[in-house]
Amino acid sequence: MKGHVARKRFGQNFLIDRGIIGAIVSAIDPKRNDTVVEIGPGLGAITIPLLERVDRLHVVEIDRDLIARLKKQHAPERLSIHEGDALAFDFASIGSDLRLVGNLPYNISTPLLFHLACYGQQVRDMHFMLQKEVVERMVAEPGNADYGRLSVMLQYSFWLEWLIDVPPESFDPPPKVDSAVVRLIPKPLEALTARSPAMLEKVVQAAFAQRRKMLRNTLKGVLDEAGFAALSIAPTLRPEDLPVEDYVRIANYLTR
Repeated sequence: MKGHVARKRFGQNFLIDRGIIGAIVSAIDPKRNDTVVEIGPGLGAITIPLLERVDRLHVVEIDRDLIARLKKQHAPERLSIHEGDALAFDFASIGSDLRLVGNLPYNISTPLLFHLACYGQQVRDMHFMLQKEVVERMVAEPGNADYGRLSVMLQYSFWLEWLIDVPPESFDPPPKVDSAVVRLIPKPLEALTARSPAMLEKVVQAAFAQRRKMLRNTLKGVLDEAGFAALSIAPTLRPEDLPVEDYVRIANYLTR
């Protein structure tokens, strides 16, 4: 932490717990030639142990002070620094078979996850530290109060695994929430059966816009009574009751 004040606008909470850091790096298990990309390296808590395991590491960082610090500490042939906002960054520009890693800023974690989902076919896996509440939503099953748009869209594209719980005291400054590390492995193209991902997104967004209402109401103007009947989906169900594959079936029905 010496010499750098955490910036609220960048959602900075720096990981300091060596046990947790070791557990994260072990879970990633990087190999020498892997193309590892760390989002938001911060003060290098995960960066340094990753550099011990890979020949070259890529990092995406927005904070100019941290970028200057990283440039002083690491040779450019070992650390490739991509300056800018991860929300707007083109991860495909680095290459393919990417392994994404990061203690993601909690204030932008949901939009960032949706952005990263676009690169599923360029990525081997992702390991992220997130607010525990977000991980609960990501892995939630149908019928659970945490099951929502984030659950459906990420579970459609990835296999998800909750790996490690991380308490607030593992950070400086400590956040007001618990955290968790999750692994995302992209599903192969043949498993992504939605004819139109845009239609799937539209259906899911409409369904969960008013999650307490029945599908008959939330999907009004999207799916009519004949559509519900053709798909054998009860219009009296609530959005959280419908599994991912049924949202895909609705989207495919609408893109016939």
